[in-house]
Amino acid sequence: MSRRAEPTPVDEFDEKAARAELKRLAQAIAHHDRLYYEKDAPEVSDAEYDALRRRNTAIEERFPDLVRADSPSHRVGAAPATGFAKVTHAKPMLSLDNAFDEADVRAFFQSVRNFFRRPEDLERVDPASIEVAAEPKIDGLSCSLRYEHGRLVLAATRGDGVTGEDVTANVRTLRDVPHELHGSDWPARIEVRGEVYMERPGFFALNGEREAAGEPAFANPRNAAAGSLRQLDPAITAARPLKFFAYAWGEAAAPIAETHWQALQRFRAWGFRVNPLSKLCRGVDEVLAFHRDMAAQRAELPYDIDGVVYKVNDLDLEERLGFAARAPRWAIAHKFPAQQAQTVLKEIVIQVGRQGSLTPVAVLEPVTVGGVVVQRATLHNEDEIARKDIREGDTVTIQRAGDVIPQVVSVVMERRPRSSKPYAFPQECPICRSLAVREPGEAVRRCTGGLICPAQAVERLRHFVSRDAFDIEGLGARHIADFWEDRLIRSPADIFRLDYEAISRREGWGEQSAAKLREAIDARRTITLDRFIYALGIPQVGQQTAKLLARHYRSLTRWRTAMEQAQDRDGEAWRELNDIHGIGEDTATDVAGFFAEKHNRQLLDDLLREVTVAGYAGARPPADSPLAGKTIVFTGTLTAMSRSEAKTRAEALGATVSGSVSGKTDYLVVGADAGSKAEKARALGVKTMSEEEWLALAGR
Repeated sequence: MSRRAEPTPVDEFDEKAARAELKRLAQAIAHHDRLYYEKDAPEVSDAEYDALRRRNTAIEERFPDLVRADSPSHRVGAAPATGFAKVTHAKPMLSLDNAFDEADVRAFFQSVRNFFRRPEDLERVDPASIEVAAEPKIDGLSCSLRYEHGRLVLAATRGDGVTGEDVTANVRTLRDVPHELHGSDWPARIEVRGEVYMERPGFFALNGEREAAGEPAFANPRNAAAGSLRQLDPAITAARPLKFFAYAWGEAAAPIAETHWQALQRFRAWGFRVNPLSKLCRGVDEVLAFHRDMAAQRAELPYDIDGVVYKVNDLDLEERLGFAARAPRWAIAHKFPAQQAQTVLKEIVIQVGRQGSLTPVAVLEPVTVGGVVVQRATLHNEDEIARKDIREGDTVTIQRAGDVIPQVVSVVMERRPRSSKPYAFPQECPICRSLAVREPGEAVRRCTGGLICPAQAVERLRHFVSRDAFDIEGLGARHIADFWEDRLIRSPADIFRLDYEAISRREGWGEQSAAKLREAIDARRTITLDRFIYALGIPQVGQQTAKLLARHYRSLTRWRTAMEQAQDRDGEAWRELNDIHGIGEDTATDVAGFFAEKHNRQLLDDLLREVTVAGYAGARPPADSPLAGKTIVFTGTLTAMSRSEAKTRAEALGATVSGSVSGKTDYLVVGADAGSKAEKARALGVKTMSEEEWLALAGR
C-alpha cells in the first residue's frame, strides 16, 4: 500500500508557525501565477495549486491578524506579457474562488445567505430556492471585448486582473466575435467578457502540423489557445482554430438586464455564442445535479472543461454581494476531481532564489497524465519532503487537473528500492557553498551568502529587469547570467552603464542587436514609483504591496525619507507605515529594514544617478463620493446590513476600510455594543457616526 503523509493541520499551528507558512504560500503561489498567466507554462497541477490556495485561506481565517499585504487572497493572475500594449480594465477582471466537493458548494450558498440581514432579502437568498445560472467552466483564456456604439474597438486579456494585453488585431480574426453588434438595443459602451478556447479536434490538428514542421507541440488546448491569441502576427492567430464563448460583462454605459440569465440571452441576440449547456437552476440541489451531469458528459464534449461555474442570477443581489479581494462573492467554480498516475522520481535538485531560498524540485520519469507528458514538480521545502518521506528512486503517485506538472501525492511504499535512503536536505548552498540556514519558525532554508552568492545576485538582477519591474525587453535571464559571469553587470545601476561596444563583439551579438538593447534600456530610464519599489526586491514586497506604498507616499523622496525615519520604532513614521491598510508589522519590518542596511542605501544612490522615478500615477478614488479617499472603521453590531455588506458598500464608494482606529481614521461607524474602538476614537478626536448616519451617507 502507498502511504501518504499529510501536511501539518492548520488547527495545530501556533501564530509563529502560521506566519511562516503564510509567507511560504504567498511566495509559492506568486511563482505559479507567473508561470501560468505570463508564460503559459505551469509547473504544478490545478489540484496542487488549488490546495495551496485553500491552505492559505484556511490559515488566514484562523489567524486574521496575520493576513499579509501580498496575500494570494488579494491577488489575481499575473502581469501582462511584453510585446503587447497594456490595457487598464475599466472594471477589474477577477478570478473565482473554487469549490471541490458538495460541502464546499453548500458552504458557498450559506455564505450568500449569511451576507444579508433584511427579512425581505432572506427569502430571495434561501439556499434551497435561490436562482443560480450554472455554466460549464471552459478551460481557456479570459478576454474582454469593448464595444462603442456597437463596434468592436478593443480586446484585452485578463493579465493581472487590473492590466491586460491589447490583442484587438488578433481577436478580430475570430469568427465567433462580431465586429459589430447585431440589433440596436445595446448600450453605447459595453465590455463583453468570455473565454477564448480551442476544441480538441483543432488542438490535435495544430499539434500535428507543428510536429511535422519540427516545432514543439502544445501541452494542452488551454496553452494552445493562450499561445495562439498572444501572437504578434495576427495572421498566425487567424490560422488557428480559436473560438469564443461570452459569459459576463464589465463596464456598461447602461444596465443590460435584471438577471444574469437575461444578460446571456442578450449576448445571443447581439451575435455572440453562449454555451448552450448553461442552465438556470433553483437551489443548491439543482446545481449539484447539474455538476454531476456535466461530469458525466465531460469526455464527450469537443472542448475541455474543468468544472462548473455558479452565479447568483439576480443582479441586484450580485451588486450588493460585491467582491472580496480577488473574487466575487456571488459566484464560485465547482471543480472536477484531479487525475492521477504513477512514475519514478529520478532526482531531487535544488534551485536558489533571489532571497536565497533553497527550493527542491522533483525530476520525474516522463509520464502521461490525462494526455499531457509531465517531467518536473516543485516540492516547496524540506518539510514537504520529510512529511511525505519522498526519496530519490521512489515510485510516486502524482495528480494533475489540467496543467503540465503534477502534485506528488504520495510514495508507493511497496515499490521503494531496497537501497533507498532518506533524502538529506543540503545544509549549504549548492551554488556558492555558503551555509544554508533555516530560521526558527521559517519553512524555507536560505543561503547566507547574500550578494556574494552568484545565484542570488543573478536572480535579483533578473527580478529587477522583469516585466513587473523595469520591464527591459531583450535583457533576459540568460543574458543577465552571461553578463554577470563576465563582470559586465554587478549591480542594477550597471545595467544602465553597459559597454555596448564590448557587447557587440560578443558571440551571438553584433552592432544591431547591441543597439536594440541600448534602446530598450534607455527607454526604461524613467519608471513609475510602484514599479521601482517592486524592482528593488524587498522581501514580502510584491506588486500589490508596492502599489500600496506608492499610493500612500506618492513620491520616492517622501517614501525614502519616511522609511529612514521608520527606523525609530516609537516614531510617527513607523506608526504611519503600520497604519497603511494592507501593510502588517511583518511587512513593515522588512520594508524599513531594507533602508537600515547601508549597502541598500548606496545601491539606491547609485541607481538614482541613472534613472528617474516618477510619482505614483495610479487612479484615485472617485471624487464625487462623500467617502472618496476616506478611511473608515466599523465597530459593534450593525442591524440594517451585515458587516460584510457595509464594508463592500464603503469600498464601492472609494473608502478604505480598516480594522483598527488610528490617527489616520476619518470615520468610525458605531453599531450596538461598541467596545474599545469607540473609546479610542474619542481620545484621538476621530469623527464617529451612528448606523443611521452611515446609511444616509452611503445612500442605502
